[in-house]
Amino acid sequence: MRSSIGMPRALWLLNRLRCMRPAEVAYRLRQAGINLLEKRGWLDTVNGGAIQASPRQPGVLKLLPLADGERDALLLAADRICAGHVTLFAGRSFNVGALPEWNRDPASGILGPAVYAGGIDVLDHALVGDIKYVWELNRHLHLVRLAQASLASVDPVYLRTLAAQLRGWLDQCPPLRGPNWTSGLEIGIRLLNWSLLWQLIQGDASALFAGASGQRLRTDWLHSIQAHCRHIERHLSRHSSANNHLIGELAGLFVGAATWPCWSASKRWRALAAAGLEDEAVRQYSRDGVNREQAFSYHVFSAEFLFAAGLAGHAWGQPFSSRYWQILGRAVRFLRSVRDIEGHVPMIGDADDGAAFRLGVDDDDRAAQLLALGAAVFDTVLDNSPPGSAGARWLLHALPGARPATGCAASESAPGWAFSEGGYLLFGSRFGAPDEIKGMLDCGPLGYLGIAAHGHADALAITLSVAGEECLVDPGTYSYWQEQKWRDYFRGTSAHNTVRIDGLDQSVSGGRFMWLKKAAASIERMPLAPGQFDFCGSHDGYLRLPDPARHRRRVRFDEASSTLVVIDEVAARGEHRLEQFWHFAPGLALSLAGDGLHVRGRRFALHIEVSGVNLVLELVSGCENPPLGWYSRSYESKQACDVFRITSLSGAVPVECRFTISFAGHGRQLQHAPGPT
Repeated sequence: MRSSIGMPRALWLLNRLRCMRPAEVAYRLRQAGINLLEKRGWLDTVNGGAIQASPRQPGVLKLLPLADGERDALLLAADRICAGHVTLFAGRSFNVGALPEWNRDPASGILGPAVYAGGIDVLDHALVGDIKYVWELNRHLHLVRLAQASLASVDPVYLRTLAAQLRGWLDQCPPLRGPNWTSGLEIGIRLLNWSLLWQLIQGDASALFAGASGQRLRTDWLHSIQAHCRHIERHLSRHSSANNHLIGELAGLFVGAATWPCWSASKRWRALAAAGLEDEAVRQYSRDGVNREQAFSYHVFSAEFLFAAGLAGHAWGQPFSSRYWQILGRAVRFLRSVRDIEGHVPMIGDADDGAAFRLGVDDDDRAAQLLALGAAVFDTVLDNSPPGSAGARWLLHALPGARPATGCAASESAPGWAFSEGGYLLFGSRFGAPDEIKGMLDCGPLGYLGIAAHGHADALAITLSVAGEECLVDPGTYSYWQEQKWRDYFRGTSAHNTVRIDGLDQSVSGGRFMWLKKAAASIERMPLAPGQFDFCGSHDGYLRLPDPARHRRRVRFDEASSTLVVIDEVAARGEHRLEQFWHFAPGLALSLAGDGLHVRGRRFALHIEVSGVNLVLELVSGCENPPLGWYSRSYESKQACDVFRITSLSGAVPVECRFTISFAGHGRQLQHAPGPT
């Protein structure tokens, strides 16, 4: 990204430079030189006639056995695409026409320029609209849906629409021209989906390539694929940008080079990508399976790429190492561990609802899809795993082959509770049972690498689910490009179940995807078990204040009494304004009491008793200026939620919250907490 909306370009550039080491500055200068050579046409993008080998196809694919109603749903979705309607992100439908204008933003209607991509400011709304919507359409997830439908029906309309849309894309988006060539990650995702599409239409044997026009389509498509691979190789996201973008780029390059080994460079591309993916899997996932971006949506996103590349490698006889699969097994285990019995995963860190592939018509739960993939690949019956998802079955169908030798031990499949290297600890009782209590404490780093792009200022925050019903929640992300105040709020400290001091975030932002000063959390006392949980930790985010302050949080959970105690204190010389925030899921009934708060859900009741000195207790919901009391389940949508804010002007005396949980007619019969009638 070249700049950040709402911040002067010069200031953003200065902040970005502050996050770079000398080696990265040299790399950026080198990339600028490559851009200049490409713009002037001094670097080849496509070597038109040098196709040296045929594309690959793992055999004739028959229709995947479909569940009741699944074929009808698939064809209905494909019919909507043929009529010009596509679904972007998490369920937002847009009419882009049967023959889309691929450089047009579906949300604003702005048509981006078909000029050299390296010179396009993708954050200029007047020029390109909202680039996220342009990119999402051009991932071509919906073209794969047409390929699936062509397997499920003899109606030629699906292949005909696919051919027309692909032909239009190749004509409108020549190499290095327009907004669809501005992101290496998007190019990688497009290659991945083109590969899935290729397999599903039967590759070279497809009716898509019949006749002279079909052969021209095939030739032009291969030339674009070659340009995609070359672009990724030249513009890999390195240094402080080497997060999920690099994994996505390498996965696209590997799958592209493996599917279409048609050029002299293909072997080099494949080797570069395979080695890079092996390295990045180690770098970007902790040894206990947590993605280091500290954003659970990107934990899933990166794992989707790694699974797709790994399965493609196995299908083509170029398998990845057992270490690679062990890392993926641990990533699946972590996701399974934090997921509650109703499938909720805390919305830690950034999320934009983007997917590497979308093969199931109704598979909106990508965490469930990843768990299903893990169950299939690692050949295990997993606690708390959903039934096999359609998306997982389609991916395995498009990339067939024997399961890889993963080397995963049985102990690495069982759910866990302590992920201290990754930065998360679980507390609660009866995990996996109907009366499960599952809480999570965030005691990890802010994010990954120098800019920690997708991390939130949420050190020592807590989430809580009771009997599969969300209670204490992380409010999510909302949007990357809406008004600055919303980006600042949703990634800031006041949007998380932790403590803010003197009205300041724990970490200092330098832009929408950049943190200049990062709060570092440390564990001072490690709990022994989730049911007898006794934790103490602190972070240094407020040591930057004129009167340095350290926030220390003690968390205790007792399984026998279903009681959670949270004690916050500020260690400093003078007084500070301490604000403690508790965000509750929409739909819960809340009422203030003299000493705290009553909460009632469908399956549980909760009473919070607060103690301290000079306390102000208030419920806030849907406040606009400044924002407080908002919740975002999906990208670009938000709704009001209740926030219990506790304010103290005395840092010397701790603020203690005692949460007493009870059930009514759901499993255990505990002492019923008082609540509203």
